[in-house]
Amino acid sequence: MIRDAGRYDAVVIGAGVAGLTAAAHLAQRGASVCVLARGVGCTHLAPATIDVLADGDLATFVNAHPEHPYAGVGVDGVAAALDWLRNCFDDGYRYVGELGTNHVLPGPLGAVRHSALVPVTMAAGALGDAAPICVVGLPALRDFPAGLCAANLAARGHEARAVSVDLDDRGRAETNAVTLARRFDEPAFRADFAVRLRPLLRDDERVGMPAVLGLRDPHSAWTDLQERLEHPVFEVPTLPPSAPGVRLFNALRDALRAARGTLTMGAHVIPTTRAGAVRARVSGHDRDYESRAIVLATGGLASGGIELTAAGDLRETALGLDVAGEVRVEPDAFVARVGVTTGRDDVYVAGAALPGADARRDGCGEGVALSTGHRVAGLIAA
Repeated sequence: MIRDAGRYDAVVIGAGVAGLTAAAHLAQRGASVCVLARGVGCTHLAPATIDVLADGDLATFVNAHPEHPYAGVGVDGVAAALDWLRNCFDDGYRYVGELGTNHVLPGPLGAVRHSALVPVTMAAGALGDAAPICVVGLPALRDFPAGLCAANLAARGHEARAVSVDLDDRGRAETNAVTLARRFDEPAFRADFAVRLRPLLRDDERVGMPAVLGLRDPHSAWTDLQERLEHPVFEVPTLPPSAPGVRLFNALRDALRAARGTLTMGAHVIPTTRAGAVRARVSGHDRDYESRAIVLATGGLASGGIELTAAGDLRETALGLDVAGEVRVEPDAFVARVGVTTGRDDVYVAGAALPGADARRDGCGEGVALSTGHRVAGLIAA
């Protein structure tokens, strides 16, 4: 039995950055929107920095790559999407930066990231600053190798060292970043941590913490720790799960809900040839969501939005749409430049499901997701 789940101006498939951006922006413009998603998407796995372009001028890049999603969005469209995201946060925990000026920040293994927008809690880690860095390791957080991070930064010419701070871990042998971030929301826990760390610091150092400084109120956790330590503090992204990724997801979800959009988790979309509708299995029942516009934001090969079959064929997994591009193995990399070609007037594609982008080569992953989600919302609203 197929149940009618109602009619919407737009149904968005996927709850990553692209999908939630498209949905929240559409809802803010007065559209009735429903997001269908199996789970939370890639936000909880990513560092939550908005990497637009690793190097060079965006206008020059667009002119040289007319097949890239940025060419369809335009430089002004990318800038508008960054402005929109900044406005999703208040004056406390927020995103800082602008198009054309990258923050150059350390990653969890000491590699370098070039990001246009970053959480304010990461900004003091800018590698253009000559101040020495003390990377703090937490033995209970085994997914953050502080010693390796500091050694790799030192090998790149930055003055860096690592220290280790044992935690009151309540009997846990190990934990993850999200669990630990909840503990840093507690003032008493932060106070005890600061007492343990402060004697290990040198006068001129800034403190690189794994990105665990709170989930509920990261700005308060960050400012409180800086005041207790009397040193600048910055977060370094960890291996998944990502506390900054959870914060970004929560902000986009809250923007959607504030604009009266709907988010349905645990929805398994079933391919159907019926135009103007999305069929999904929710809580054991098949439901039809009627809509004049469908946004496909399920991601590419990495997230399962596009699948490479055993026979070597490419298929789009939600709506059964055509896929164009190539997949090949090079000596040092697996190269996949693939994307969905809709063939349907009612379907819009956003994010990693689009053809033409190479996030690894260009450093543009979340920049494409954010800007194309924002652009698709504008097209539908118009």
